[in-house]
Amino acid sequence: MHFLLVLYLCAASAYVLFAVACLAGQRPPRVAPAGPRPPITVLKPLHGEELDLYANLLSFCQQDYPHFQVIFGVASAHDAAASIARQVIAACPGVDASLVINDRLIGSNRKVSNVANCHEFSKHDLLVIADSDMRAPTDYLQHVANTFADASVMAGTCLYRGRAVGGLASSLGAAFINEWFLPSVLVAMKLRPLHFCFGATMAIRRDTLQALGGFERLANELADDFRLGDWVAAEYGRVALIPCLVENTVHERSLRTLLLHELRWARTVRSVQPLGYALSFLTYCMPAALALAANIGSTQPLLGVTVVLWAVGLRALTHKVVRICIAPAQPSAYWLSVLRDILCFGVWAMSFFGRDVEWQGYAYTVTQQGQLNLKGIVERT
Repeated sequence: MHFLLVLYLCAASAYVLFAVACLAGQRPPRVAPAGPRPPITVLKPLHGEELDLYANLLSFCQQDYPHFQVIFGVASAHDAAASIARQVIAACPGVDASLVINDRLIGSNRKVSNVANCHEFSKHDLLVIADSDMRAPTDYLQHVANTFADASVMAGTCLYRGRAVGGLASSLGAAFINEWFLPSVLVAMKLRPLHFCFGATMAIRRDTLQALGGFERLANELADDFRLGDWVAAEYGRVALIPCLVENTVHERSLRTLLLHELRWARTVRSVQPLGYALSFLTYCMPAALALAANIGSTQPLLGVTVVLWAVGLRALTHKVVRICIAPAQPSAYWLSVLRDILCFGVWAMSFFGRDVEWQGYAYTVTQQGQLNLKGIVERT
């Protein structure tokens, strides 16, 4: 057991140091240079009144780009997001922006159904789908256009950083994005070409989407963003990383909602990359250090303390590098990184106990193939 725990800590430490090296190579994206400017349609599926939703949606309508269309979509006229979308449209009279209200379902993934309903009104051949909690810089669409100037690019996506709005749960959620998720993507891209997309940005050519089978092919997939990129890379051409960092507004009302949110993420990844996800426990250095310290603490207490301090130092180093290279506005919270690493391990372990997820007020079971089966409406007491 002692030997296995030493190996575990060594593997986790090596991963963290490699991730830090990948992060250190990142630089803030430069302003998009002038380039081709094909017309672009942006599809924005909405659900519910999220914090900062108005500012987030407005950022997609205030693009320094000559010809673009923005389509907001909701399933119900009574959805609070519809009113906010109307306010954004009214504030941008010179922008081709509209609101689609349609409850048509093409599958169990309600977000994909929403996007498909918006797509019926899209005018342009370059499509961008972006989650409602993202905020884009004014040169976002120019970055997209520059990326697709390469004819070999069939789809594209953006990295994103988290901005916490709220208390401890929100700070933990943003820390996960900035210090675990984003570095893991950079590490993955060092090992193989990009073959997935993120909900932050899914950009695709219209003819590629049609050849893929349209949104109907994604209609029952939990990991619709991953599947889109994976299928494009396997069947049609290159998935490119768009050199633009967008911002994810992270607002978790409680630790419970954070846990449910991250369990859905975890079970999403587990459904599409089962082996890689199963081995991802090797990326968490604090649980490895604590387990090793507990194993040797009774006979070598000083060494046990040293092991824990080593892991704390690795997490502090990651936090520092993220603040410098990715999220300079993020407040210092070194202790939060330690707590977050332990929580990440806990979410990883919990994800293997069941396949149920909650999403937008509905409960689903995730099949082994990564598809959603509706169980019912979530009832809160």
